[in-house]
Amino acid sequence: MNREELRGLVAEMLGGMSAPVPPQTGNGAAHAPVRPAVPEAGDLTRVDLRKLYLVDNPVNPDAYLALKARTPARIGLGRAGARYRTETMLRFRADHAAAQDSVFSDIPDTFAAQNGLVPVQTKCKDKDEYLTRPDLGRRFDEENQHIIQKTCGTNPQILLVIGDGLSSTAIETNAMDCAKAIRQGLRAAGTELGDSLFVRFCRVGASDHIGSLTGAELVCLLVGERPGLVTAESMSAYITYQPRIGVPESARTVVSNIHRQGTPAVEAGAHIASLLLEILKRKCSGVAFRQEVGT
Repeated sequence: MNREELRGLVAEMLGGMSAPVPPQTGNGAAHAPVRPAVPEAGDLTRVDLRKLYLVDNPVNPDAYLALKARTPARIGLGRAGARYRTETMLRFRADHAAAQDSVFSDIPDTFAAQNGLVPVQTKCKDKDEYLTRPDLGRRFDEENQHIIQKTCGTNPQILLVIGDGLSSTAIETNAMDCAKAIRQGLRAAGTELGDSLFVRFCRVGASDHIGSLTGAELVCLLVGERPGLVTAESMSAYITYQPRIGVPESARTVVSNIHRQGTPAVEAGAHIASLLLEILKRKCSGVAFRQEVGT
C-alpha cells in the first residue's frame, strides 16, 4: 500500500466516524452509540472522550453515560469482535503522539518575554540532556545563579516560579492563567509578588536551589507534568516552605491535575493562593502541613 492509498484509507475511516449511526433494535435501541463529529481538520484529540460512547445495545445506557461524564478514562468504547474499534485505536495513537510531542517539544524562546517573566536555564544544555540527566535539571550554573539572585532579591516571602518540566503544552496552555489567579488572590489578601522566573529544562528540585540562593520563605513552582494518554496538558504546583538543597520530597505540598479536563487553571490558581497564605501562617508544607491541619 503506497502513501496515497494509506491517506485515502485514513480519510475514509475519519469520515465514517462522523457519519450518522443507523437505528438499532433490541435493548438500548433508544440509546444508539454516540459518535461525535470529528473536526474538519481531522484532529481526533479534539473529540471529548467523555462523549465518545460506542457500546452497542447497552443494558443500562443512562448509568454508563453518567459514569463517562465523570471521567476521561477509556470506558464505554465498545469492540469489534475481540478487538478495539477503529475509532478507539486511532484515538489511542493520536493521544500517544500528542504526549510524545509535548515531551520532546520546547517552549518558544519568546514565551518569557511575552509574559513578563525573567528567563533562566538549568545546567542542562538541551532537551536530550534534560531527559537523561535529571540531576542537572535541579541546579543552575554561576551565570544563571546571578540572574536569579538579582531578580528575586534577598529573603523574599513568596516566589512564584514557572518551569517547562516534562510538558511544554501544559505550561503554554495553563501557566499564565494560573499565575494571574495566584497573584490576584494574594493581592486581595494584601500580599504582592515580585518578578517571576521562567526556568527552562526545569525539574522540581530546581526550586530548592532557588530557595538556597535567595533565602525565600516559600517557593511555588508551576511545572509541566509527564503527559499521559488522557491529556498532554497537565500542570502541577509544587509548594515548599523554606526550600533548600537537600529538602525531602515529603516537605512539598502539591496541587496536581491542573488542566481543562481536571481542575481549570484559574480555579487552581485561586486555591493555590489560599493555600500559600495558610502555609505561611502555619510555617510548614508537605506532610507536616497535613498533620498541622489534621487532614
